[in-house]
Amino acid sequence: MEENYFVHESSYVDKPCQIGEGTKIWHFSHIMKDCIIGERCNIGQNVVISPGVVLGNNVKIQNNVSVYTGVVCEDDVFLGPSCVFTNVINPRSHVSRKDEYRSTLLKKGCSIGANSTIVCGHNIGKYALVGAGSVVTKDVPDYALVVGNPARVKGYICNCGEKLEFDEKGNAECRCGRKYNNKQGIIKEI
Repeated sequence: MEENYFVHESSYVDKPCQIGEGTKIWHFSHIMKDCIIGERCNIGQNVVISPGVVLGNNVKIQNNVSVYTGVVCEDDVFLGPSCVFTNVINPRSHVSRKDEYRSTLLKKGCSIGANSTIVCGHNIGKYALVGAGSVVTKDVPDYALVVGNPARVKGYICNCGEKLEFDEKGNAECRCGRKYNNKQGIIKEI
């Protein structure tokens, strides 16, 4: 059977795993067994995808990212260079905690900035943006812009990536034409 995805000759793909059509895996990367990788993904240089990770369609992973067991990325997720995931809260070299892995869900369209850390057990909302260098220690709401250590909500982002400005009625219109409502920090596209 002919593969319908690209793997650079310096990379390893363990079997079994599922890789969608049009996906590209670049230099020095390692895709471990039992992964599911969607269509049209781009996996940069020196990336490790651990066993059981699930990536939706059109996921972009920049260089030097390790995506650990327990991470699920929905469609259109962006992982910036050298961002970090954890999968155990209290790691110790001498204690096996593989039965304690916590899940991390990255919802459709969210972006994780360069050098950010996502502590396991938290969800990143759809179209949320985690600013570069931030440390996520709790769930991030849909469309939220979070920055800092620990990451805190500093505003809201359209699904096109532009910052939203809400009026006194809690309504915003992005320059792309999408409209949103903010009801006590819960953002809905209208």
